[in-house]
Amino acid sequence: MKEVLIFGGTTEGRRLSEYLAEAGIAHTICVATEYGEQVLKEHSLVKVHQGRMQEQEIRTFIKEKDYAAVVDATHPYAEVITQNIKAALEGLPIPYYRLQRKMAENQTYEKLYYFDSHEECALALEAVNGNILLTTGSKELIVYTSKEILRSRLYIRVLPSMESIRLCEEKGISGKQILALQGPFSAELNEAIMKQYSIACMVTKESGINGGFSEKIQAAKNLDIPVYVIRNTTKKDGLSFTEICMVMEKLYNRSCRKEKANIFEIVLAGTGMGAKGNLTKEAEQAIMQADIILGAERIIHDYEPKMEKQPYYLSSQIIPYLRERQKKKVETGKKVVILFSGDSGFYSGCEKLYQSLKQEIEQGELSASLRILPGISSISYLAARIGVNYQDAAIRSIHGKQDWEQEALVTVKQNAKTFLLTSGVKDIQALGRLFLENGLEQCVITAGYQLSYPEEELLELSVEACCKLTKEGLYTCLIQNPAVEPKLLTHGKADEDFIRDNVPMTKEEVREVSICKLKLQEDSVLYDIGSGTGSIAVEVASLSESVRVFSIERKEEAASLIESNCNRFGTRNVTVIQAFAPEGFEKLPMPTHAFIGGSGGNMKEIMAVLYQKNPKLRVVMNAISIETICEMREVIEAYMDKIKDLDIVQLQTSKAKKIGDYHLMQAQNPVWICSFTFVENGENNKNI
Repeated sequence: MKEVLIFGGTTEGRRLSEYLAEAGIAHTICVATEYGEQVLKEHSLVKVHQGRMQEQEIRTFIKEKDYAAVVDATHPYAEVITQNIKAALEGLPIPYYRLQRKMAENQTYEKLYYFDSHEECALALEAVNGNILLTTGSKELIVYTSKEILRSRLYIRVLPSMESIRLCEEKGISGKQILALQGPFSAELNEAIMKQYSIACMVTKESGINGGFSEKIQAAKNLDIPVYVIRNTTKKDGLSFTEICMVMEKLYNRSCRKEKANIFEIVLAGTGMGAKGNLTKEAEQAIMQADIILGAERIIHDYEPKMEKQPYYLSSQIIPYLRERQKKKVETGKKVVILFSGDSGFYSGCEKLYQSLKQEIEQGELSASLRILPGISSISYLAARIGVNYQDAAIRSIHGKQDWEQEALVTVKQNAKTFLLTSGVKDIQALGRLFLENGLEQCVITAGYQLSYPEEELLELSVEACCKLTKEGLYTCLIQNPAVEPKLLTHGKADEDFIRDNVPMTKEEVREVSICKLKLQEDSVLYDIGSGTGSIAVEVASLSESVRVFSIERKEEAASLIESNCNRFGTRNVTVIQAFAPEGFEKLPMPTHAFIGGSGGNMKEIMAVLYQKNPKLRVVMNAISIETICEMREVIEAYMDKIKDLDIVQLQTSKAKKIGDYHLMQAQNPVWICSFTFVENGENNKNI
């Protein structure tokens, strides 16, 4: 019977070769490098051709043997080889199938910056300070190594092949800058590499799941490191791995997908608060049936599985362990239970591990079923013990956190009931001092000490008593505030509420119209440029904890005032940047919105950088002086074909001031408020 020809060199090509071999289908797989051949499994039905081929060589190779089908499983960015394969097949009666890599889900990390070419990316990197981790392979090295400003700061991660290392050396990359490693790379390993080499920015391609894109982004996100991404501009067509298998089944009238029993049945279970009696029946049954138990030492200590237990609770520990055990055929059907304290869905590491295991299963690296079992959280336990529901309460955790005081203070002030997870008695003492210093003596704290353990105790404490508590242990608290300060459903803080001194401030009425014009959403990122006293920043940050505000102010006195006002109103989601605009934008995440209250005469420069950072940005500008109004007009004219929803409002307000027995209206300065949204690709503004 005719063979299948695979053009591989990728994880997908290797997996397809293994599937065909298991199904008894002879095939040849072409790889470009010696390393590509080394990672393939030897099999009597598999022939390997190693070496790069051009169009005519491919055509000759195909014609020498009459293949049943050609499968293109090359890298998504290998556009040239794909074009050569298609051209070589023209006029030949052999079907061509493109195996399309499964792409990673859309990432939401705010420090992702996309580029259409390596050249654009290299140019942008010149403005980046610090070391750069390049994970795009060795082919495009010349783009990044042509200038010393980049070359000396690059750390190149390439496959451990002589060809890749030789290419690095030819481009002036020293041995200490070459990281010759074979994936897959977990998020933890990526993070460790970036820490080891003090990486300030990572460069990657928009590769799919098998390319480890998600793990790279997660690691960078954990370290707050920007990621420069080269877009995949190739056409997203082709068949999935499963669809290719179905084509092969039809072609050979046999199954390429042998049904196998899952090697592992994996259960992620919450154990409650630590004492055995708080397990749910389902979790208890799973533990009794477990062949293998994994988890933190203190959690698994009292349980004995049928085979073994290991103190593993990180994906970097668990996944390699399961992969190694999977190689043993006798493992089929084994039950693995991974334990977490508390409830698996409540401030737990369960979700992160679940996603990692799910990805391993989807990629075919692990054969397993996967499910989660909930546990009883200390919050629900405490609520039940004291007869209070928690459906209408605020729930927060300060366990293991620093600088939590302001968030806790605002939460308690605005909620009649607040449940709080703490790290121990020091947190209880700190809460007492915090409440005393901020006039919350009326609060009553119900503390659950060592809940579910034999020494369990329920303590009703005054604020003063919290300060004197000394007994160390685990505490979960309910804080009841009989004098709640209701949170306003709208912005609208009075001018008098702000600390101002002699710093300019956007007045209350102008502030409210300007904020409405911003059209903010949950998770918005706002640049407040020329922030003054920070009145706009504070008002916006108060709307939602999910909004991030960067308050950019050049004057030291004003920047200090902004910090004071943020502390006054408890807005911890404001970051104050003392810098000139637009220079101060360099290391900030991409904005979704920008408010310009002061430009220092740099309106054009500011707008150019904002547009570069986000060509879909929503902008609101305020102007009082004739000079600033002229700048505003110039900006509108310059970006006429790149904006929509242009709206210009001239607002003047008057406020009453009591003089003797009379209230006289005093006019405030007229303000121009200009708002618009940038449009990517230069769509014309139909609303102007």
